Order: sequence, then C-alpha cells, then structure tokens
Amino acid sequence: AWDRFGTLPWSDLLQPAIRMARDGFVIGPRHLSSVGAGAETLERFPSTAAVFLPGGQAPEQGGVFRQPDLARALESIAMDGAAAFYRGWIADSTVAQMERGGGIITHEDLAAYEAVWRDPVTLGYRGYEVITMPPPSSGGVTMGQILNIAESFDLASFGWLSADHVHVVVEAMRRAYADRNFFLGDPDFVDIPMGRLLSQTYADSLAGTINMRLASDSRAFNRVPEESTQTTHYSIVDRDGNAVAVTTTINSWFGSKVVVRGAGYLLNNEMDDFTSKPGVPNQFGLVQGEANAIEPGKRMLSAMTPTIVTGPDGALRLVVGSPGGATIITTVFQVVSIVVDYGLSRADAVAAPRVHHQHLPDRIDVEPGGLPIDVVAALRERGHT
Repeated sequence: AWDRFGTLPWSDLLQPAIRMARDGFVIGPRHLSSVGAGAETLERFPSTAAVFLPGGQAPEQGGVFRQPDLARALESIAMDGAAAFYRGWIADSTVAQMERGGGIITHEDLAAYEAVWRDPVTLGYRGYEVITMPPPSSGGVTMGQILNIAESFDLASFGWLSADHVHVVVEAMRRAYADRNFFLGDPDFVDIPMGRLLSQTYADSLAGTINMRLASDSRAFNRVPEESTQTTHYSIVDRDGNAVAVTTTINSWFGSKVVVRGAGYLLNNEMDDFTSKPGVPNQFGLVQGEANAIEPGKRMLSAMTPTIVTGPDGALRLVVGSPGGATIITTVFQVVSIVVDYGLSRADAVAAPRVHHQHLPDRIDVEPGGLPIDVVAALRERGHT
C-alpha cells in the first residue's frame, strides 16, 4: 500500500510506534485489566512474562510500560523495510523462539512469504456502493450476501430492532454464514463461486425462502458435516478525501501468548482460523468445511471486514470495520444498514445494540439489554433461540 499510495518516507511512518515502544506509555486501567486477566497464561512463557509481568507480577497503574526489544525491531524495519523482518536478525530471533518452543516456522518459511494484493469486493446497496474485503477474508463476501438478501425487504418500514427487523436480518445472516462456512477459503487454493454468491438473483432466491412468521432450521442450509475477540480496526480520512479502512489481528487475547525473545513482538494464533477438522467448531464457534482446511502455503479464512461506503452521488459516506471474531461481519453489516436504511448518524450506528447469527450454533446472540422483552418473546414465538 505504501509503494502504491504512500507520500511520506517509509522510515517516518514507524517513528511514532518506535517512540511509544522505547519511551513507553502510562499504564491505565484497560492495560492493567488485560494483563491481569491473562497473567496465569502469560507467565508460562519466560519471554512473555519478562515484558508483561516484570518481577513476576502485573505492573502498577500509573507506571510506565516500555518495550525496548520491540523498539529495536521497529527501528530495523524502519531502516531496511520488510527484509529486516523476514530475513534479518528478527527472523533469526523468530526461528530461535520456534526452536525453544517446539514451533515449526523456519527461515525458509519467512523468506518465502509475500503479501498479496487483492482487488476489493464491490457491490451496490440501495444506490450506495460498498467497497469491502475480498477472500481470504470471508468478511466482504458474507456481508455482501447479507446486504443483498436484506435488499429484498423494506427494512426501514419494520422499525429498527423490531421483531420483523431482527427476524429478517438473522435469517439473512443464517443463510450467508452457511455459504461462508462451505464455499470460502484461500482463492489461491479454492475455486470460489464469487459471481453466484454475490449475485442479486441468488440473494433473491434465498430471500424467497424466508418465512416471516417462522424461524428457519439451520440444518436445512448446512453442507458441513456436524461433529473473545481481540481484533483492531481503524478508519482514516485525510484532508484530500483519501479513505483507508484497516483491520489487523493476532486473533485471540495476546495471540499465542508468546513474545519473541529479543524482537519483542507477540506471535499470533491465526491457525485457529483454519478448519482443524470439518464440522468441529473453532474458538469462535464457527463450523467450517474443507475449503478452509489447513494446507502448506495456504492463507486462513478470516472474518475481517474493513469497508468503505460511498453515496449515490459518489461522495464518501462511511469508513467502518470492527473487532469481534465471527461477529465482525454482522457488526459491519448492521452499521452500514443503520446509516443507509434508517438515516442514523455514524456515531449512533456504532453505538446501537447489535444481534448476531452465524448459522451454527443455531441461535441469536444479543447484547445484554439490546432487545426489548416483547421483541425477544415475539422472536421465540417464531422458533428462534
């Protein structure tokens, strides 16, 4: 992205992160609670405990949290670019950490890795253009399906979070996640029927199977044999109108919990985003199929859904994304729908209560107090859990 669009010198971009790692920041309640909650696991790994649990315990609030090893690694990347990470002393540190912990990543794995440019998924929704994440993230395709199915209904006439509204969007989510879990994977390994999945004709056919008075049975859409949420998103718009939606993750809380000794960064646990076994849920409860099975050189399926929305006049309307594992997709859908269908502000759309359905487990998840009691009762009467 910097090669194609960057205007500042590469080394300048890393300076704020280098300063924060080197000079530190004042420890507040959020940092303290996250380290405290994970202390029992973090202390299992000496390199991790040395960073997050100095002296064998969580640091005190008001103290300064510094990461000199991470600062040194970032300085090398600022000077030498990606090569510093994949081939230099940082790579040596990563492989050494693997050897200490029984991991499998080698120098050859790191040197062979390349970031891949993917064209975004684009679709229309009620005259707006939605520009979003392509595979191997499942976010854009799945959200696109939900939007396309929802477009068959006049959501605004139902009233936000009414029983009819929740019923329709949950039924759309159920169908879209069933397709996600079966069809989607790394496009370099799997032939994804993108044209069909994102066609309005297909969406209309799915919408036609929704009974307004009765919940569907997820098993009717299942093709897979049956047997926390720590992502970061940021949205930026500059004074020239350039918009960037970025989602990044190490998967779950503190990733694998292992800090690379000497380089100071946490290893992720993204392997959990693969299908370990068809029909077996991952940590987010997603039950996935063979398309996302583990293979050498393959990229795992994620739920990241960074999205940009432009209005009928072509003007920028929304830059959005979310943390939340499997709930990322439905969160971004609901923010887009609230703005487009109900005309609420972006702030109100982000703050609104949300619902979630991911096909399996066959239930609606709701924020505490997010739905009125009478709406919950009406949904239960239709057969929803």
